Amino acid sequence: MKLLRTIQLDPSDTFVFKRAAEPGEWAVSGAFVFAGVDAGTLQGKSRAALRSGFLGIDTLGWSTLVQVVEASEDDRAAAVELLAKRLVEHFGAPDLEAARAAAEDEIAFAASLCKDAKGTVIAVSRGVENGAIRETFRTLQPRGGTRPQHAHAFLEVEGEDDAPAEEVDIKTLARGERG
Repeated sequence: MKLLRTIQLDPSDTFVFKRAAEPGEWAVSGAFVFAGVDAGTLQGKSRAALRSGFLGIDTLGWSTLVQVVEASEDDRAAAVELLAKRLVEHFGAPDLEAARAAAEDEIAFAASLCKDAKGTVIAVSRGVENGAIRETFRTLQPRGGTRPQHAHAFLEVEGEDDAPAEEVDIKTLARGERG
């Protein structure tokens, strides 16, 4: 089976998001974090997380990119259990049983994004349309088949035309100013 792990090709996540995920965490989409939130009121780093973050379940930090990796059934079970605990501790799930069911769904959705080869990198574009969160996922492949050394070594290969046009001023975000 394959699951998603957070990756960091450069330090940008550490200043784009309020809390950056550590490289190598199991990851889920994280859209549930924004359920019931008025997206129009989000600013700065919270808005960046809504627009382009995957949730690392260890730290509850955000990652711009995730990578498809091989995982064992024990890995999947551990990810479900950890996410269930996080849902109770941080997101108001009523009990561990209910949280486990939600965590199973989140991990299953993350696994469904892993249809491409191990090592494939995935990015998300997320927004709110008519009150519903809409996500578009893009797969990225290293140019020339070599292992990338930096974020610009990737070529988008799927979903690029579907992604909403968006500009992010990273320098402004790094200074903590609102975008």
